[in-house]
Amino acid sequence: MLAKRIIPCLDVKDGRVVKGVNFVNLRDAGDPVELAALYDREGADELVFLDISASVEGRATMVEVVRQTAGEIAIPFTVGGGISNVEDMKRILRAGADKIGINTAAVTNPQLIAEGARRFGSQCIVVAIDAKYNESWGEWEVYTHGGRKPTGIRALSWAQEAEKLGAGEILLTSMDADGTKDGFDLKLTAAVSDALSIPVIASGGAGRIGDFYDVFTEGKADAGLAATIFHYKEIAISELKADLKQKGVEIR
Repeated sequence: MLAKRIIPCLDVKDGRVVKGVNFVNLRDAGDPVELAALYDREGADELVFLDISASVEGRATMVEVVRQTAGEIAIPFTVGGGISNVEDMKRILRAGADKIGINTAAVTNPQLIAEGARRFGSQCIVVAIDAKYNESWGEWEVYTHGGRKPTGIRALSWAQEAEKLGAGEILLTSMDADGTKDGFDLKLTAAVSDALSIPVIASGGAGRIGDFYDVFTEGKADAGLAATIFHYKEIAISELKADLKQKGVEIR
């Protein structure tokens, strides 16, 4: 069994880390390079950067942020947000990222997963899935465009298709749990983890140390991702890892 990973997530807008609710009321949470270096020192296993800049200038700034971060940290990091073709992937990987996260672009053009995997290797391609429970289906539906657009696609079958096309990992965000701090969506995470042979990163809902134990055991996730609780020092990574170790969870 692979050791479990703890992954802080940084939303970057025009070169700064921001935190808000559903991309509104954004608050500045610091310099991304400094925060990344801090998380590296604190024992994070990996990082995820999400570029939420809308402007072309913001995109150019992000490449510079990636370049500077790569020079400061030793742990792997994934960059997602606004990546829509293989050239975008190449630019970000060349700047120093280890993996690429794709979400809306993968749903719109599934062959992008296969192209990216062919060019850079499956280990570089992380497909991000934003999923929300659909009452009438009794199953989860995929949303795109930052969780604003329902697609009519079932999350489980899309995760399986992404794996077949060459995704190396799935970053699974529960829209129902996101921002609640009531714990990860264990049902969704376990359903997707059971359906795949590639690692699943659980995202959305972390509020306390015990939530990570639950998502690794009941949710069967390979990694737990969170933002606010780490940025605002509600949970220390060292404390979280010590707790998991004590409970017998194998971590990095």
